Amino acid sequence: METNNRRDFLKKAAVAGASAIAIPAVAACGGKASDDSKTLKTDGSIESRLIVSKANGLHISGTFLDEISHDIPHQNWGEKEWDLDFRHMKNIGIDTVIMIRSGYRKFITYPSEYLLKKGCYMPSVDLVDMYLRLAQKYNMKFYFGLYDSGEYWDTGDLSSEIEHNKYVIDEVWKKYGEKYKSFGGWYISGEISRKTKGAINAFYSMGKQCKDVSNGLPTFISPWIDGKKAVMAASGQLSKTESVSVQEHEKEWGEIFDGIKGAVDACAFQDGHIDYDELDAFFEVNKKLADKYGLQCWTNAETFDRDMPIKFLPIKFDKLRMKLEAAKRAGYDKAITFEFSHFMSPQSAYLQAGHLYDRYKEYFEIK
Repeated sequence: METNNRRDFLKKAAVAGASAIAIPAVAACGGKASDDSKTLKTDGSIESRLIVSKANGLHISGTFLDEISHDIPHQNWGEKEWDLDFRHMKNIGIDTVIMIRSGYRKFITYPSEYLLKKGCYMPSVDLVDMYLRLAQKYNMKFYFGLYDSGEYWDTGDLSSEIEHNKYVIDEVWKKYGEKYKSFGGWYISGEISRKTKGAINAFYSMGKQCKDVSNGLPTFISPWIDGKKAVMAASGQLSKTESVSVQEHEKEWGEIFDGIKGAVDACAFQDGHIDYDELDAFFEVNKKLADKYGLQCWTNAETFDRDMPIKFLPIKFDKLRMKLEAAKRAGYDKAITFEFSHFMSPQSAYLQAGHLYDRYKEYFEIK
């Protein structure tokens, strides 16, 4: 008897709950308020009342293209969506697009004869060709990101990537570099933070081969600073207790820059692994080192937020603003971002990315 009563109660509670959910939904479907809400739009004459100086940061003039998307959701765009995104990029002054990697483990961006023989999957579209055509259409420079086999992430040894990219670099230059004027340079895609086994030799060898095969086109790297927010993306942590000091960072990167000079033309440190009150100290050292060893000093202004437990969402505008202002104070040469299409584009899967785009335009007074 008691069991039957409990069952009756649960049934009634379920029906009541369903009714409570259904009634507002039905009312919303048939009510006038819903019809009005469909037609409401923002008033284009209204702008945010900024209480900070406008256009006081370094403009973002380059972006990575993360089509492999191994740790952020894939947006499944076709060429028409990519074409629109290039137009959005162009609208805010982006003149450089960088394919972050031509492949990661078995997923690749173009039909590479070498990588297909190694067991990689056949892509449905030749993304390298598409990006080069779009870059040419919108008068941008395209940087080709080298292949990442994943072996470095498994072993901590970057030297294993040299062998794969020996073939990829030659193959890509013959297939695309001699065909497209928009092929503007190379991105050596291995990411490190400090002295890593084989890093100097790997960066120098791959950078030199890229430059030799392409008659000196520029190369760059985008390492990360081993700050307190330098935790693995798969980790539930947001920070760690031990982090590199400015002095250690200067010493270690001085040795790396000395070893790669002549083969690497620019370094774009990722800016999201240190706190906002540490930006000036690290940025000043980065610029000093780049000048000393003859490299251009770029910043990789991350447009995703590392301070939230959900990985990864578009960044709060003020955080991006502070990073770009610090880069300008340090006299950096260029700002690129990871990454426009997911975290800043008006057509991103994230609604807040389009709002970041609008706030950026207001701040830099872009119409």
